[in-house]
This record gives sequence, structure tokens and C-alpha cells, in this order.
Amino acid sequence: MRILITGASGFIGSHLVSQALSRGYEVWAGMRATSSHRYLPSQGVHFITLHLDSVATLSEELAAFKSQNGGGWDYIIHAAGATKGRNEQEFMETNYEGTCHLVEALRQQEMLPKRLLYMSSLSVLGAIKEHPAHPADGHVYAPMTDGDVARPNTAYGRSKLASEKYLLQQSDLNVVIMRPTGVYGPRERDYYLMAKSLKQHLDFSVGYKPQEITFIYVLDLVEACFIALERGTNGSRYLVSDGNTYHSDDFSRLLKEQMGIRHVLPVKAPLWLLYIVCAVSDLMAKVTGRMTALNRDKYNILKQRNWRCDISPLLKLGYQPAWDLERGVKATVDWYKQAQWI
Repeated sequence: MRILITGASGFIGSHLVSQALSRGYEVWAGMRATSSHRYLPSQGVHFITLHLDSVATLSEELAAFKSQNGGGWDYIIHAAGATKGRNEQEFMETNYEGTCHLVEALRQQEMLPKRLLYMSSLSVLGAIKEHPAHPADGHVYAPMTDGDVARPNTAYGRSKLASEKYLLQQSDLNVVIMRPTGVYGPRERDYYLMAKSLKQHLDFSVGYKPQEITFIYVLDLVEACFIALERGTNGSRYLVSDGNTYHSDDFSRLLKEQMGIRHVLPVKAPLWLLYIVCAVSDLMAKVTGRMTALNRDKYNILKQRNWRCDISPLLKLGYQPAWDLERGVKATVDWYKQAQWI
């Protein structure tokens, strides 16, 4: 079976490539011409340059592939996308328009696959102030199940939801959608910033109310993706986590244990201060043209007190998470050390 994985040079994409190879697929890594091959296997992977910002260019690239290889792909995992952007337009251009361009170019070349898996996010569900599973305690919750109404409160979430809606409207396309919670593991850089801060003996957190949160180790996520790709139902949207709910301090606690750090200075910032920092960071991004890790979009994510999700639909397909947070953090820190990140 041939498979195309877009965004193959990225954190999740590179792990998807390795998993596809281990499952016996003929793997094509779709990426920009300037993307790094650093974390991709040196053997067994074919590469194709794809320009998702133009239907015309993309259609030409697909036509050339079809001519040289006698057809298209059996499966496509569309993992290319932006998790950071200077404004909503950038998110929409990359995540939504790029997805539309890919499907339209595939259709023009009569190369629609047997199934396309789209990498979305739990962020599409947004936040609600009250949840049936909880008392009206004033906290802000992320919806727990796919049955909850999607009300994304970030530009990133809105761009992902727009992509989902577009894909589900294509009657000639067989599609499954993955909505992972926070993904961590080797090669990921956002959670790495926490480890880097702890290495400097600073433990930074936001908000004073307790927070319940979910995680998914990247190897569990890619396993879930292939289970959904091979066994899922057309049109299904699957929430993905390791099946556990954690306290907001658990991740930093486990990082400290695995890194052997005993003494840190806890810095707990109120939400109002975080908002000011994110607003100033947003302004600086507009002036300098550079994206920053903290912005008002990120603020809307960090202020939510609880991120939970129901993974029972995936469990019914045979998904069995193998990496709880303790095991996953240990493997991640071991990789940080081997890669000399810490």
C-alpha cells in the first residue's frame, strides 16, 4: 500500500513516517523544498515536494508524480499545518486553504485516495463555562466528548474546525479526523521549553485554580492514527489521549524527577499578567514579523482550567494506550539528553 504523509518533516509527521515504514507501507514524505530531513529515516522513504499554497502548482506536482509512478496513493495522512501564526489569516491560509488546495488538486488529477486522515486538534472543541459532568463552579472547561458542540476560542482551533467541515462535506472523499490533546515526546519543542526552564531551576505556571489536563505521547498518537486509518468509520472524528487525567503540576513534577532537579523557584503568574505578556508579545510579532510562543491565541488555551476527552470510540477500534505520563516523560527526557537538548 502506498501512503503519502504531508508535513513529514515535523514533530508528529516524522513519527508517522517511521510508523508507516514499520507497518510495511511504501512511504512518500510530502514536504516543502526547504524542510529538513533530519529526523526522517535515511532509507525506505520517498520524497515529494508539495506546494499547498497553490492549487495550480500542486496539481502540476501531483500530475508529475502520477505520470512517473503509475497512479496515486492508497492512503494520505494530512499532518501539514501551522500551530503558530501571527494572526487568524495565517492560520486559515495554512490549515484551511492548504487542506482545500490538496483535496482539489487530488480531485483534478483523479488521485483521491481510498482514505484521507486529517490531523486536527482537541482545540476545535473550544471551551464552555459549564459542563454536565461538573457543577457550575465558574471554571472554564474543554468539552469532553465529540458530541459536545464545537466552539473554538482560538484562531488555531477555528482554522482546524473549518478544515474538518470542508473535508466532511466532500461526498467523494473518505475521511477520518483525529483530535489529539497535548502531544509530547522526542523532537517536540513547546513542552521542551518547560524542561529547559526547570533546568534553570525555574518552575513557571499560570493561574491559581487547579487544572485537570490530558496528554498523549507521540508514539501512542501515531499508533492511534493508523488504527483509525485502517479500521475507522468514514466521517468519524476521534479524540485522542492516553486515557488518563492529570493535575497541571504532574508534568513538571515528572520532568524534575527524571532530570534529577531538586530545588526550583516556583513562579505562578496570574491570568491577568499572562494576558498582558501575550498582548505585548502579539504587538512585537506584528512589528518584527516574527512569530512568538506566547500570544493572545495561546492565552485562550492556557487560561482553560480543564482539558479532558473521551477516547472510548478509539478503544472500540482496538486502540490501547501504552504510554502513561510517567513512562512518556522518562522516554522524552532520555531523548533530550541523548540529543543534547538538556
